[in-house]
Amino acid sequence: MTGAAPEGAAHRKPDVRGPAFERAARRRYATVSFLFWLPIGLAGASMVLLFTERGLALAAVAGAFAAHSLTAAALELPTGGLSDVIGRRAVLVAAGVLDLAALLLIGLGTAGWVLAFGMALMGAGRALSSGPAEAWYVDTVNAHAGPGADIRTGLARGSSAQSAALALGMLLGGALPWLLGPGSAPGAALRTATSGTVLPLSVPALLGAAVEIAFIGYVLTALREAPRPRTTLRAVLTGVPAAVADGVKLGGRDAVIRRVLMTSAAVGTALAALELLTPGRAAELTGTAESGAVLFAGLAATGFVCSALGSQLAPYVARRAGSGERAVLVSLAAGVTGLLALGATVTSSSASAQAVAVAGYALVYLALGAAGPSENELLHRRVEGSARATALSVQSLCLQLVAAAGGLAVGALPAGPLPWLLAAAVLLAGALLWTRRPAPAPVPAPAAETGGG
Repeated sequence: MTGAAPEGAAHRKPDVRGPAFERAARRRYATVSFLFWLPIGLAGASMVLLFTERGLALAAVAGAFAAHSLTAAALELPTGGLSDVIGRRAVLVAAGVLDLAALLLIGLGTAGWVLAFGMALMGAGRALSSGPAEAWYVDTVNAHAGPGADIRTGLARGSSAQSAALALGMLLGGALPWLLGPGSAPGAALRTATSGTVLPLSVPALLGAAVEIAFIGYVLTALREAPRPRTTLRAVLTGVPAAVADGVKLGGRDAVIRRVLMTSAAVGTALAALELLTPGRAAELTGTAESGAVLFAGLAATGFVCSALGSQLAPYVARRAGSGERAVLVSLAAGVTGLLALGATVTSSSASAQAVAVAGYALVYLALGAAGPSENELLHRRVEGSARATALSVQSLCLQLVAAAGGLAVGALPAGPLPWLLAAAVLLAGALLWTRRPAPAPVPAPAAETGGG
């Protein structure tokens, strides 16, 4: 029984790897999540403006972002399989190295192809990072506390740390170029000293590169794993496709996993609508693209804070709802309400309408943050440790691919409530998947014991 001590435990010596160990694992997982996502938030706040400042047309900027998305999608499953074969720590370190190189190219590059290559490297790093840290945490807790251990709390902490890092990164990444912008002595000195190679807009990406070094060092020292069986390059090359094939089959074997994957796809559509439609609306409200970008950065940071809060509330929501399945249903239904509020106010510029829109925006992120840990707990309860990172990669791939398709659909619709209604309808379909209670989860086989005391 989850959380219950075995009979006679009071008469045995305390297990130094019990609750204290689980708290340490949660702390390390949250720290890794924060350190990985902080550089992405820093660079993301000013990346489009940096590319245009380097002379790229909007179509070229879109091409650079497409290089990121396509690379991440192409490598998502193979890199998840790689983590299941060679270990979590090695893949996370590789992700950090790729992101370090990417941020240096983005911050210092002046040619379009260099910037596009940097974005492709960042996409590869994103693919490598999409499952290993979470898989390490679940493997570690399960190995020391059994498959019935509480993992939702740790998953919520990691998700909160990710959102907090993105929020902080967006705020810092938006403020630094403004502080170093035209008219400031430090900004002028920076341009002069580097002959224009380092612009004020480059600083957030370069600061992110410094954080990546800290991320790599922390992964190497804090995420301990039990030694895996010695392997060869040939065994890795044959083992990864097998892991990928198993990942593709996951949804077909288990109804709950299939629901999680379809829900992730629905969430992808909602996020695509928010990311595509909110910047233009912000520019309309403020009157200029520059001031709209500042407003959007503030809104995005607010959204990430709400997502972090939602993740922290996930265990409470699950307890109140009675199960993880009902928690997902309730949370996604709240997200639908937020999207409808955005659609209902899109044609009005009154203060009350804008207040409702901001509340709806915050509610969507709060709801998605609350749903995520329960979804992932349900996924981990159905997946064996040997396929855990692959399953997370399949989930991420579903979100990314449908987000791309949903973004195209949203962008093709006429401006107004219709795009928001489409996103709300898709998210509602994802929520309705959880109206039927699934069969009890089988107990997955734990992964090899990991160190981490």
